[in-house]
Amino acid sequence: MTKISRIEALAKLGDWMQTLDEPTLSFIQSLYHKNPWYTFDNVQKQLQAIGESLNKDNLTTWVESYEAPENTKTVGLILAGNLPLVGFHDILCTLIMGFNAMIKVSSDDAGLTTYILKKLVEIEPSFKSKIHIVERLGDFDLVIATGSNNSSRYFEHYFGKKPHIIRKNRNSLAIIHGDETPEELAELGKDIFDYFGLGCRSVSKIYIPKGYNIATFYEAIESYKTVQDHYKYNNNYDYNKSIYLINGDKHFDNGFLLLKEDTNLASPLAVVFYEEYDNLDKLTEHLEDVKETIQCIVSTKSITASIPCFPLGQSQSPSLSDYADGINTLEFLNTNK
Repeated sequence: MTKISRIEALAKLGDWMQTLDEPTLSFIQSLYHKNPWYTFDNVQKQLQAIGESLNKDNLTTWVESYEAPENTKTVGLILAGNLPLVGFHDILCTLIMGFNAMIKVSSDDAGLTTYILKKLVEIEPSFKSKIHIVERLGDFDLVIATGSNNSSRYFEHYFGKKPHIIRKNRNSLAIIHGDETPEELAELGKDIFDYFGLGCRSVSKIYIPKGYNIATFYEAIESYKTVQDHYKYNNNYDYNKSIYLINGDKHFDNGFLLLKEDTNLASPLAVVFYEEYDNLDKLTEHLEDVKETIQCIVSTKSITASIPCFPLGQSQSPSLSDYADGINTLEFLNTNK
């Protein structure tokens, strides 16, 4: 396949993702029974977002600076499963650059990645020889692995001698300036609650100006209260609330989201940590110091730190060139082709 034929096939896949047929809708409905976090709405939302990005113009512009000839090298891909199709971008990079993809999907994936790739092969049968879903990585030339801080040490040990991208835990955060409109703050709810807050782009920490009225934030996100209808989310909410009450930890509670003052970036599910600040420049300097643990920032104002910054409500909507951990995957593949 040429680069152009790959782009055309992937663009057709994008069209299909936005106009799903009845068998696919039924399949998506069944995923909840295998992984309760993979709700129909969340899977469909992810497919819609990916599908919109996979148009011919976007794909062409994205890879126009790379020759991307057909490649006999194989990229081993170890995918996470915390969100539906969370590893699709790595697969996309690998295939569009002409490499073979040897894919180890997460046990949480519920068969979704396999289903989508079978559809791609239906669209372009030449991809069949390029895609291999395996239980264990075998003979590969490069590796891209996503996991926790603990699993990253395992990955480094086994894969460190080959060209690699190994991703660890990261979190996203929001900076509230105090002059946001209720509508802007409501958008922040997407960054917190989309995909139940399970992703590295989910906001787990907010920075608020000193003296900020927490009720202003809570009032703006009231429309997201239906998140408590999901039993696993609500179980986490109840558990963390109980722990804070037993320990006497100061916290705020609106019935479906707990706010707790804490210096850590990573908060438990159904909890968002917060810290007060009185100087935005000093806060920016601090975030720059810990940028290796941050995926992105959301804010109504641009932040000078060298960390990807998005408007409120946009952390979960990365473009093709918004690379995880700020590592350009296409450049990595191009360097090692």
